[in-house]
Amino acid sequence: MVKAIVGANWGDEGKGKITDMMAQDADIVIRFQGGANAGHTIVNKYGKFALHTLPSGVFSEKTTSIIGNGVALDVPKLFAEYNEVVSKGVPAPKLLVSDRAQMVMPYHIDFDTFEEERLGKASYGSTKSGIAPFYSDKYSKIGFQVSELFGSVDALKKHIHKVAEIKNALLVNLYHKDPIDEEKLFNTMMEYKKMIEPYVCDVSSFLWKAVKENKTILLEGQLGSLKDPDHGIYPMVTSSSTLAAYGAIGAGIPPYEIKQIVTVSKAYSSAVGAGAFVSEIFGEEADQLRRRGGDGGEFGATTGRPRRMGWYDCVATKYGCRIQGTTDVAFTVLDVLGYLDEIPVCVGYEIDGKVTTEFPTTSILETAKPVLETLPGWKCDIRGIKKYEDLPENCRGYIEFIERHIGFPITMISNGPAREDIIFRQSPLK
Repeated sequence: MVKAIVGANWGDEGKGKITDMMAQDADIVIRFQGGANAGHTIVNKYGKFALHTLPSGVFSEKTTSIIGNGVALDVPKLFAEYNEVVSKGVPAPKLLVSDRAQMVMPYHIDFDTFEEERLGKASYGSTKSGIAPFYSDKYSKIGFQVSELFGSVDALKKHIHKVAEIKNALLVNLYHKDPIDEEKLFNTMMEYKKMIEPYVCDVSSFLWKAVKENKTILLEGQLGSLKDPDHGIYPMVTSSSTLAAYGAIGAGIPPYEIKQIVTVSKAYSSAVGAGAFVSEIFGEEADQLRRRGGDGGEFGATTGRPRRMGWYDCVATKYGCRIQGTTDVAFTVLDVLGYLDEIPVCVGYEIDGKVTTEFPTTSILETAKPVLETLPGWKCDIRGIKKYEDLPENCRGYIEFIERHIGFPITMISNGPAREDIIFRQSPLK
């Protein structure tokens, strides 16, 4: 059975924990899109980890972890992460890398950095990991597939020269930087070859066999619905599709095999980077939630920068769940809200004097104002609770209020950072 784990919102919803938990019963976990520009924070018996490229199944000894063809593969970062995990006592993960994956080149990171500097205050808030330049090259058909490392040396050098001609025109004339050294780039790619050679395989064929053998496969998504380049808050989005449907493409499996789509949503809102954020809060109200949020505060797992904070947004989440094709909602970091006397929830957007519960396109979204309803808080610590009926009445009321407004079943509730801090629930919507 193939299951997808994806985000409902702006990313940072807690997908890493949910994947880590579900991986205990999985045979395969595969990253199908994105790169090292976002991190999944995981807390388990080995410690606390922020994974950027490795799938979140690496902590399960029986699980094979796969880098799919849809991933922006930064080879040095992958193996730095691999070595760090092993150095902390985690058994060496069983890792496979798709021969069709494409690689982030050093110049992709340079271009990302130079362009953000050039744009100044108009920048996109990139993590400068090279992701946008990478995907631009992929779809311009000048990217480098992993398979090219194992082919003709002459063909690889010709490809490098072709790319350098294009890139050097921009490097020298637009950014006023040094041109690409072709021989140095070739040598770098040969180092990548040495690192990755033991793990490369035909992933699509491997997964086809696994599906036929009825293996449990988890597709692990990065970021969330609202960062999707087609359906998100364009242009303040990422550069690959964040939707479960893309899992079939980014992993190389038939789309009809995806039977469960677990969409992860925080019990409040947070976002990193620029873009419309209707339920955003500011000042001390935001600082207090930020300090208490997540595991050790709401700060980017990749950049460390403070996340923007907001109240739960039912409009954005209903939309995010709908375009994911959600079968189950995993509701995370609920324990964080235990300090509040009252908890506002965004249930609609006021646009030009009218209230809507439909998520609009970006130009309209930027004019929207939140319509808030305030619910009573539960004023206690809910960590350690294992049964839904043992949660405080107001806490259950908060969950059920949100479930009614988003229209999708909340079947998992995370009430702490550890793998075992999870409550399973029978939803009336199932």
